[in-house]
Amino acid sequence: MAPSSRPLRRFAAALAALATLLPAPGLAECLRGANVAGAEFGDLPGVAGRTYIYPSRATLAYLRGKGMNVVRLPFRWERLQPRLNAPLDKAELARIDETVAMATGMGLAVILDPHNYAKYRGHMVGSAKAPSSAFADFWRRLAPRYAGRGDVIYLLMNEPAHISAADWLPSVNAAIAAIREAGADNLVMVPGTIWTGASHWFEDQPGGSNAEVLARVADPLNRYAFDIHQYLDADFSGTKTACDRVGDAVAAVDAMTRWLAETGNSAFLGEFGGHPRPDCYRGLARMVGRINSRPDVWLGWAIWAAGDWWGDYPLSVQPVEGGDRPQLVAISRLIERRSPEEKACSALKRQ
Repeated sequence: MAPSSRPLRRFAAALAALATLLPAPGLAECLRGANVAGAEFGDLPGVAGRTYIYPSRATLAYLRGKGMNVVRLPFRWERLQPRLNAPLDKAELARIDETVAMATGMGLAVILDPHNYAKYRGHMVGSAKAPSSAFADFWRRLAPRYAGRGDVIYLLMNEPAHISAADWLPSVNAAIAAIREAGADNLVMVPGTIWTGASHWFEDQPGGSNAEVLARVADPLNRYAFDIHQYLDADFSGTKTACDRVGDAVAAVDAMTRWLAETGNSAFLGEFGGHPRPDCYRGLARMVGRINSRPDVWLGWAIWAAGDWWGDYPLSVQPVEGGDRPQLVAISRLIERRSPEEKACSALKRQ
């Protein structure tokens, strides 16, 4: 757990007061923020406050005080819906409700993120034990909860892995159909497979690449964007110390940008990050600058990751007693939306 102190608590309280005075973003400006990890932590079922945690008011206020206007909120599907095709757990839903209310009350949009890698209790979505219909049922139950909320975004799933794009697409379309049938017009974010990496977007898969297959996403409202991730280390996983493939990562994002422009799509960089070292600081700033420069196709970004329980986790941007983490310092000047084009964020006008 990150260190705490009386001065740090006073600092957080001051930020909370400031956050309540900042204007709410709605979805009018490009989204720039952070993941707030913790609700996806621990083994199942877990105990709230002991093995997993939702973000504190101080953490949300800190991010808002830095000028951010969005948080991506990971949580576990199994905790919110302990049995497939069954009602949502009231206690877990209340925790999500409380977090959404707290964040949006500060002017932060919230991206709801079932952080499950396209699995339910170890079974792949689309399989006999976790069919697409069950995935659609989950979204049919959750979607009406925040229907019509411009400041609540539905990310279908975090980082589908070990499944082809062709096998993933039916679940995507079933979930979107369920969301729309439930009366929710919220923006939906659609991940690709192979951890939805920009570096893997055009990679050959059985049945076609993400770029080929996800051209067939079906949304009656056409209110969706792609959720893209891109780390900077040797295998683009974010688990290695050195950010020694910054050039390749940026090139992958540039290729994604061209594809988005050519196909009339938009995307959000939902995860990127790096260790506390100079090559990573430079890479993070370069990546954010790239996304900021194309508000015509990129809705924005969320760095990985804030969170009250990170402690000495090397990718953390959670503040410590000494102040800001260096990764956040590296991108701090790029958080504010400065130009009229950035503030208008034409990518959002497509939604």
